[in-house]
Amino acid sequence: MRIALGIEYNGSQYCGWQSQPSGCGVQDRLETAIAAFMGAPDVRVPVVCAGRTDTGVHALLQVVHIDTEIVRDAISWVRGVNASLPADIRVIWSHRVSAEFHARFSAESRTYRYLLLNDAVEPAVMRGLVGWFHVPLNIAAMREAAEMLIGEHDFSAFRAAECQAKSPVKTLSAPRIDQSDKIIAFDFSANAFLHHMIRNIVGALVYVGAGRHSPEQFREIFESRNRCLAAPTFMADGLYLANIQYDAKFGIPSNTTPTKRFPF
Repeated sequence: MRIALGIEYNGSQYCGWQSQPSGCGVQDRLETAIAAFMGAPDVRVPVVCAGRTDTGVHALLQVVHIDTEIVRDAISWVRGVNASLPADIRVIWSHRVSAEFHARFSAESRTYRYLLLNDAVEPAVMRGLVGWFHVPLNIAAMREAAEMLIGEHDFSAFRAAECQAKSPVKTLSAPRIDQSDKIIAFDFSANAFLHHMIRNIVGALVYVGAGRHSPEQFREIFESRNRCLAAPTFMADGLYLANIQYDAKFGIPSNTTPTKRFPF
């Protein structure tokens, strides 16, 4: 039997999603909690995720699947696994799926949100939950630059050196940049992303917003496919895996409900 779980987590205290020998990954904590719920604490129950997140990156909706012979109702999976999880990781739903479903390979698109505090003083209460930039940013200029990213492109200019993706060509749907008081939200959806792609794009857009690069310079950098010409990688603090979209036949909940749990 295959079970899909929706996971929410604050990644501030973890070295990313992926399991590590030191046990510092979100995956390590989740697999341990699932094993405890299944009554086999000494047996590692492998989970497959929709997309790995890096150190310090959060998730409003990460989707995983596991294969098990344990039969429990949906709410039991949620409450039972959560009972053994740290407070900054939570299962928010459970759904039985067919063997055809695969958390990673069945995903049609992924959406990331980056939250940026644009203020002279860096955050205290929201530290680790938002990125920060002190110079007032030109939203219109950033939106003009972001429009250039729509469609299928080679994103090498925003690709980390250690990226292991077979191809730098990805298809990005319409990005959104919204502002509410001093918080700027960047939303990006694509079929897949390169390593550090969102943080590199946000860094490049912030340069445009601050006047360090014009939208036309942004275009030239993007089309150059040269990472060395682009702005530095932006901090991980404000990055959230926000949604994973699947074919409706799988019945996987979208992030409609999880985003109601989030203030931005």
